[in-house]
Amino acid sequence: MRKLIPLSIVVLTSLYASEIELTPIDVESTVITEVSQKAKVSADLAQALSTSVPSIDMNRRSGIANDIYIRGQKRDNISVEVDGTKTCGACVNRMDPPVSHVLASQIDEVEVIEGPYDVETFGTMSGGVKIKTKPPTKEAHGEVNMGYGSFNYRKVGATASGGNDRIRLLISASSESSDQYKDGDGNTMSKQLSNYVDGTAIAGTAYQDQYKDMRAYIKRSVMAKAFVKVSEDQNLKLSVTANRSDDVLYPNSKMDALYDDSNIYNVEYNINNVTDTLENMKIQYYKSDVDHPMGTDYRKSSLDGVMVNWLTTDMQGLKFKNSFNISGHKLVIGLDFSERNWDGYYEKNGLPLMGGRKSIDNATTTNSAIFAKLLKSFGNFDVSVGARFDSTDITNDGSLNDNDYTGFNANVLATYNLDSDSKMFVGIGQASRVPDARELYFVSSMGSVIGTDTLDQTTNSEIDLGYEITSELFSLKVKGFYSKLSDYIYIQKGIATNAFSNIDAKVYGSELTGSIYATDDITLDMGLSYKVGEKDQPLAGQTDKDLADMAPLRGNVALNYEYKRDSIATLEVQSSAKWDKIDSDNGEQVIAGWSVVNMKVKHAVSKSFDFTFGVNNMLDKTYAVSNTYVDLTLVTSGTTSDVMVVNEPGRYIYTNLDFKF
Repeated sequence: MRKLIPLSIVVLTSLYASEIELTPIDVESTVITEVSQKAKVSADLAQALSTSVPSIDMNRRSGIANDIYIRGQKRDNISVEVDGTKTCGACVNRMDPPVSHVLASQIDEVEVIEGPYDVETFGTMSGGVKIKTKPPTKEAHGEVNMGYGSFNYRKVGATASGGNDRIRLLISASSESSDQYKDGDGNTMSKQLSNYVDGTAIAGTAYQDQYKDMRAYIKRSVMAKAFVKVSEDQNLKLSVTANRSDDVLYPNSKMDALYDDSNIYNVEYNINNVTDTLENMKIQYYKSDVDHPMGTDYRKSSLDGVMVNWLTTDMQGLKFKNSFNISGHKLVIGLDFSERNWDGYYEKNGLPLMGGRKSIDNATTTNSAIFAKLLKSFGNFDVSVGARFDSTDITNDGSLNDNDYTGFNANVLATYNLDSDSKMFVGIGQASRVPDARELYFVSSMGSVIGTDTLDQTTNSEIDLGYEITSELFSLKVKGFYSKLSDYIYIQKGIATNAFSNIDAKVYGSELTGSIYATDDITLDMGLSYKVGEKDQPLAGQTDKDLADMAPLRGNVALNYEYKRDSIATLEVQSSAKWDKIDSDNGEQVIAGWSVVNMKVKHAVSKSFDFTFGVNNMLDKTYAVSNTYVDLTLVTSGTTSDVMVVNEPGRYIYTNLDFKF
C-alpha cells in the first residue's frame, strides 16, 4: 500500500487542477442492449456476443459454456465483470470461462471494451466485457420464458420484480438442458470423437458405449437482487447469483466437467450529493467462488482408473469510487483491491493421486490499485484521460517462486466532432496484466511443472483510429487498431516443463459495422472484422511467426423487416474466410472457410406474449469456428497438424415463448 500513496497525491492534485466534463468516448467500447431479448438460441453468452460484435470470436468447446476472444485475445488478456464483480473460472482448460457464470436471459446490457481503455478493472489489457444484469423494478413485473429446439433442447425460466419507494426486489430462475447436437454430417459430439480416435493409440479418449448418447449438459441458475432506498440520497444494492451445471461434455478434451458450481455475491452502497463537489461515493464488496471437478468418468480410459482434476477458485474484492463535480465538470477517482485463490489436486479412483499431487498449489493473487478518469472538451474536441497503478503479489504453497509486480496503465481518448452526424476518434493506451497461477505453477498429472514461475507481466501498447457517421439513410462505423505486445505470455508445443515463456508480438486489424435504412420497415445490418497476429521472432527451435488465435476475415449481413409493431423477421448470412494464417508449430491447423444462413421471426401476438421461431444453419453445413492452439489440452494423435476440431451444430430449429405480466 505504501507504493500507492505518492501516486494518489499526484493524481488528486492533477484532478483538482483541471476542469473536466465526462462525456461518452466511443473509440473503446461497443454496447449491446436487450441481450435477453436477442439471445434466444440458448443461455450461452459467448454465442450471443460472437454474433453481435465483430471483434468477438467464440471458441467452441461444448454445447454450452463456450469462451470468447476479443481481437484474438482471451484468458487473462481480457477481463470480465458482472455488475462490477470480477469473475474467474476454476478450470485450467477453460471449461468454465467467466462469461459462462451468467446466463444471457439474466442480462440487461453488455459493454464490450476493445483495447486497453478501462482503468477501473484489474487486468483489462487488450479488452474487457462489462455485464449488467436486469435491475429490480418498482412496478410489479414478471416474465415466463420457455424455449424448445433441435436435439431435445429445453429451457424454462421465470423472473419476478416489484416493490415500492423504499425497497425493490427481483428473483430470476432458469433451467435448460440439451442432448448432444449433430453437425452437418449428422454426427453427434461423441460420434465426432469416435470418428477421430477409433482404431488409434488414443482410442481410450472415446466415450464408453453406455455414455455415448448421454445428455450434453444441464444448467440451472438463480439470481436474486434487492434495491433498498436508505434515504433520499443513499441506496443499498444486494445481489446473489448461483449457477449449477452438471455433466457437461467436452468431446475434443480428455475430460468432461462432472459439475460446475459457482456463486457470485455483491454488496454496493451509494451516497449521492455528499457535498457540492463530491457528487457520488460508491463502495462495493463482492465475492465469488467456483467448484469444478473434471474427470474421465465417461471415457473408455476410466476402465483403467478414473482420473479427476478437482479445481476451485474464489475471489473477493473491495472497490471505492468517487465522482466529483467541480464547476460543472465531472471526474472519477477510486481504489481497487482484490484477492483470488486458485487451488487444484488430482484423484484416481476417488483417492489422492501419488499421495496428494496438486495441479495448482493454493496460489493467491493479491492486487491493490488506484485509478482515475477525467475528460475535458475543447470546442469540437472531447479528450479523455485515464490512469491506473497496480501492485500485485502472487504466492503459492509449493516450492515454486512467489512473485510481485507493479504496473502503470494509462490512456488518452479523443473524439473530433466533424458535424452533428459524423466524427473521428483516436485512442492511445497502455495496460498490463500479471501471469495467472496456471501460467506460473500448473503441474500435470504426471508431475511435470508445465508453468513457468519466472514469467514477467505482459504489456499492451495500442493505438486505435476510427470514423463514424449517422444519417437518416445509413450509419457506418470503421475502426482500425495496432497493438504491440511486450512479454506476451505464450505456450510452446512439445516442451515438457516450463512450457510458458515471454515473447514480443503485435496484432493489428480493422472492424466495420453499419446499417442501411432502406425504408421505415426494412433495415440492412452488417459487420466485418479482420486481424493479423505476428511474433517478432519464432520461438526457440521453431520457424512459424504467426500468432495463434487470430481468426480470419469474418462478417455477417442481416436483412430485417419490421412487418408490424414489435414484430420483426430477419434473414442473416454469416461467413468466414479460410483460416490458413496459423501457428502450425504450436498445434493450429488450417480450417476451411464457411458461410451459413440463419433466419428468425419474432412475432408480438399481444403486449404480453411474444413468439419467436428461428432456424440456424438452414443449409445444414458442416463447419468449424475454433482452432486448436496448444494452449488448450485437446485430443490429439501427437502430430502438429492432427488435433481434433469440434464442428458447429448442423441445422438447428428453435422456438421461444415469452409471457409478460
